[in-house]
Amino acid sequence: MLTVRYDWLGLQPGDRMLDLGCGAGRHAFEAFRRGARVVAFDYDDAELKDVKALLGAIAEDEAATLPPSAWGGCTNGDARALPFPDASFDRVVAAEVLEHIVDDVTAMGELARVLKPGGTIAVTVPAWFPERVCWAITDEFHAPFVEGGHVRIYTEPSLRSKLRAVGLRPREAHHAHALHSPYWWLKALVGLHNDDNPLVRAYLEMLLWDISGHRPLGTLTHLAERMLNPVLGKSLVVYAKKPS
Repeated sequence: MLTVRYDWLGLQPGDRMLDLGCGAGRHAFEAFRRGARVVAFDYDDAELKDVKALLGAIAEDEAATLPPSAWGGCTNGDARALPFPDASFDRVVAAEVLEHIVDDVTAMGELARVLKPGGTIAVTVPAWFPERVCWAITDEFHAPFVEGGHVRIYTEPSLRSKLRAVGLRPREAHHAHALHSPYWWLKALVGLHNDDNPLVRAYLEMLLWDISGHRPLGTLTHLAERMLNPVLGKSLVVYAKKPS
């Protein structure tokens, strides 16, 4: 399930791409399959071990279809002090990570530093309205009540302003995953870790069905999400360019 649109990012085979806060690796895997030279970067070394293993599995299982330029590696570290030289990457993805970092402007400055002039970055954060509803229902999402929780809620203007402050030029934007917002509202109501609740389980099954692309239900859910994304989209994605 991707949040970033790779055609908007401008990713091409052979591009060097940084996936900051890669988590389970979904954006790194897609870029790898498209022939990018990917560095999956995360603070959590345990997650990186799984990402590295899956990159190896993709390289082995899909060797016949992978572009020759495809390469994948993993690096552990702090987003506020990236261990890469200036202008190291053609593309950068920072998906659902900046809301966890207290000094987000420093992290954005690091992303701008390692991005090549003329390169593009896609930043995704929880969208204001769905996130505000979650915070209103429970404290389980955010700091200081939860260690490692979200420390702020972004609006699109505030995110654009911070990107401009570090020398990037924000461009187009969109919302994604509208069908996921009610799922997290429901989780907030019954308890974030109450995965056995029948309503939570039923809604999750619907989401998994949608992600798997089954038809005809998948067609209906896909259309519904496209219509609802501008209002209920769980994620806000802003694309920006570093001046040449």
